[in-house]
Amino acid sequence: MAQINPVVGDLGGNLLKIQESYRQAVTADCAVVVFGELTVTGYPPEDLVLKQAFVRDNIDTVQAFAATTGSCAAVVGFVDTVGDQLFNAAALCCDGRVVSVYHKQLLPNYSVFDEERYFAPGAAMSGTIPSGVVQIGGVTMGITICEDMWFDIGPVSAQAQAGARIIVNINGSPFHVGKQTEREKMLSIRASTNSCAIIYVNQVGGQDELVFDGASVVFDAHGKLVSRMASFVEGFSVVQLNADGIGAEAEVVQTKGNLDTMYEALVLGTRDYVRKNGFTDVVIGLSGGIDSTLVAVIAVDALGAEHVHGVAMPSRYSSQGSLDDAATLANNLGIDHRVISIEPAFSSYLEMLAPSFIGRNEDLTEENLQSRCRGTTLMALSNKFGWMVLTTGNKSEIAVGYFTIYGDSAGGFAVIKDVFKTDVFALCRRYNERAGHEVIPLAVIDKPPSAELRPDQRDDQSLPPYDELDPILEMYIDGDLTVADIVARGADETLVRRLARLVDLSEYKRRQTAPGVRVSSKAFGRDRRVPITHRYT
Repeated sequence: MAQINPVVGDLGGNLLKIQESYRQAVTADCAVVVFGELTVTGYPPEDLVLKQAFVRDNIDTVQAFAATTGSCAAVVGFVDTVGDQLFNAAALCCDGRVVSVYHKQLLPNYSVFDEERYFAPGAAMSGTIPSGVVQIGGVTMGITICEDMWFDIGPVSAQAQAGARIIVNINGSPFHVGKQTEREKMLSIRASTNSCAIIYVNQVGGQDELVFDGASVVFDAHGKLVSRMASFVEGFSVVQLNADGIGAEAEVVQTKGNLDTMYEALVLGTRDYVRKNGFTDVVIGLSGGIDSTLVAVIAVDALGAEHVHGVAMPSRYSSQGSLDDAATLANNLGIDHRVISIEPAFSSYLEMLAPSFIGRNEDLTEENLQSRCRGTTLMALSNKFGWMVLTTGNKSEIAVGYFTIYGDSAGGFAVIKDVFKTDVFALCRRYNERAGHEVIPLAVIDKPPSAELRPDQRDDQSLPPYDELDPILEMYIDGDLTVADIVARGADETLVRRLARLVDLSEYKRRQTAPGVRVSSKAFGRDRRVPITHRYT
């Protein structure tokens, strides 16, 4: 099992990774090596597949790889074409050629998936036998792709009835919290029901908002887990199976808790977004608050302390405690830390706008001006030094519009965009627990959250406490429940109506934010496509 991290569109680079894993398989005397879904192109390639030259180049890459193969077979994902139709495909390569090609039959078109936009479904039969049934080393095996495995009646059951006792399933299965448990339960049932071993190989890595966790597994014909690879890292694992789908237990890496897997997904998603887009360093507005703190520790684990730059940008309302907390954190992490006061710029804006604001009281306008001064400062550093700006807004704030467009939301990547505030606190506590000492100052975790844009400001002056806010947001956003549904579950109707209205009104603001790591089953962005302009209440 070759669990690799491809880059979308990097056909040459992906080929090198495939060839390296193939050499490992030959050295280990393997009969077959299995790669992930669309490994040649990277997954998901989206509208790149609408470019005919891209599809031709990806097919040429498969042919080039196949020409180098010997007796060890390889199952490699790529985009195939027949006439004017495109297919999500798997090539079986062996003895210097492509021996056969399987076309994915079941195309997901929900959540983050829209494969029906690009691909045609593969045929269920190939002549007189089910599609994907092949002979490798004298053993009858089945080849399937991702969604093909998720239905009890479909390609897997057909291949098993045709005599396949080992079924390969290649995947580009994106992570969300709880996905691994859900996935393994399904695979165990599918293996035992069909009396066949399931070889499930998943890609690993970050691609824009998506993170792929790897965690490739093998279940034998009894539905017993015999191998599990590590999550969020590339790897190569050898598993021995008999022709009847029964195998000796190989390495089974232990699973981790939800907080740990969420954190690892955030680290990998950040690392790959920054590096795959050609950046080496990042800059963060380090306020001394808990959100920027979490983003900073994630960035350090993703990129190394020497590549992370923290900037405190005090104004007249910044507390000395927050400035001290930011400095302590930067020292604990060993990152570059600088202080740039925005007071001169803020004062100039106030003076410049004073004639136009005569007779009007201070309000959110002045608060937003400070945030926009900070956003401009970070973008100037980004332009001058080539650093990517990481924004620090969490899912709770982004949901209700508690952020400033062109201000604290300005940047290249929104690391914790899909992390509710209560989980931000939990992740920080867990970080210190794993470290075994106080890397994140306890003052950051214990103090009431505040934007510090007016005197003695606290978040709970504008929003309900986060332990009340987040469950309602999770039901309304992740669960797609209506106000009536949520009220029926015991929530206060006035509060729910207020929050639902805030969520709906803030859609135009969210559309202008940077992409961020998806860790829930419904993140803002490609998961949730609510119209900006609508009147459904």
